[in-house]
Amino acid sequence: MSDQEQDQERLLEAARRLLEGGKDGRDEEALEAAHPSDFAAILQHLPLEQQVTLFRRLSAERAGDVLPALDDPTLLTLVRALDEDDVGGVLGRHLVEELPREEAEKILDLMEEEHSEDVQEILEYPEHSAGRLMSPDFVAVREEATVEDAIKHIRDSVARERAFELYVVDSHRHLVGTVPLRRLLIANPSTPVLAIRDENVVSVPTTMDQEEVARVVAKYDLVAVAVVDGRHHLVGTITADDVVDIVGEEATEDIFRMAGSDAAELERRSPREIAFLRLPWVMATLFIELGAGAVIHYFDQTLGKVILLASFMPVIQAISGNTGLQSVTMVVRGLATGQVQLSRWWEPLRRQVQTSSILGGICALVVGSVAWLWHSAAFAFVVAFSMFASVNLSGFAGTMIPMLSKRLGFDPAITAGPFETALQDVLGITIFLSLATLLVHWIA
Repeated sequence: MSDQEQDQERLLEAARRLLEGGKDGRDEEALEAAHPSDFAAILQHLPLEQQVTLFRRLSAERAGDVLPALDDPTLLTLVRALDEDDVGGVLGRHLVEELPREEAEKILDLMEEEHSEDVQEILEYPEHSAGRLMSPDFVAVREEATVEDAIKHIRDSVARERAFELYVVDSHRHLVGTVPLRRLLIANPSTPVLAIRDENVVSVPTTMDQEEVARVVAKYDLVAVAVVDGRHHLVGTITADDVVDIVGEEATEDIFRMAGSDAAELERRSPREIAFLRLPWVMATLFIELGAGAVIHYFDQTLGKVILLASFMPVIQAISGNTGLQSVTMVVRGLATGQVQLSRWWEPLRRQVQTSSILGGICALVVGSVAWLWHSAAFAFVVAFSMFASVNLSGFAGTMIPMLSKRLGFDPAITAGPFETALQDVLGITIFLSLATLLVHWIA
């Protein structure tokens, strides 16, 4: 057992002792000092009734830190078991948007009016946009303020707002610059902040997709990025911590979509909903694969004459299909991170052609050698050439299909994987059996 697991086990035992009526102050101190993520982890190991009891012992500030660390199923179950008064003051934007609409509206009604309005305003932005991701907490001063005024404002507001950088706005709240805190601290107190600001501010619009926000933060190596509305008013900030969470979520989402599925199914969907979610992609793949069956049926006479061909069909399908799926994975991820640009589509294609040629050549040599040992030189040529052609076509398709999907407005993570795999099966078998039919007199 790792040290982290041992620490969580000790916290869990401390929580159980307190729930059973224990009065040991060390248990109280251990739970109070625990990181919110560790506290959330032990909460998830307790029965619902004990979760409610332990949660009610928390201060509002502490509860507000623990709730975001809970997984969605535990969060929803706990919120529904608590009185609305218990959670109205601690649920944030992210947590409210996870709730069904009716429950979310009840919680918003119970929030402090100012906080409730902030949450409602943010929830009006499109899902997965910068506006939905941002925090309305930031430190900004007017452009006529001095360094002394700015430092005083930071002291007054940093307890509730995130002071990674001081933002400078004009009289209409337009973002006009930033001042790094280090520069602010060493400047003369009477200096206007306008004189020491950076005018070239990296900002993102509220409508920008969160994946694009992540790319901006990574590109410019930012700790936080300003968010502006359509009139260039400063309305919020997004920190690197927020972006790290988004990168993880998007990567998980892409992986599930490539399998024709959805990450949400692990948490909130019933088996029936999961089945209907996967059904369209399963059926699409099924009908394409039926094409492979039709090809095999068309060439049944060739297979009847050289039954050994059937032994190599799954080998060619598996290797070429694997190559294509690897290409799909690389391109889909590259599109998500910005490393693959549609405007320069030939670059990943050129690299893939070179890679597939090497892979196809080696695989063709190996499988051709085996075919020669088992049958003849002509048979080895059919198997080797088919392997080489299938691997290269698969790499080509695995590179182009995601980019074409993206260009047409579809999500490449959903469309590319199932279609590339099924399409490659049809192409691979067609090439193999067509060539075998042409040379059947030499291999029969």
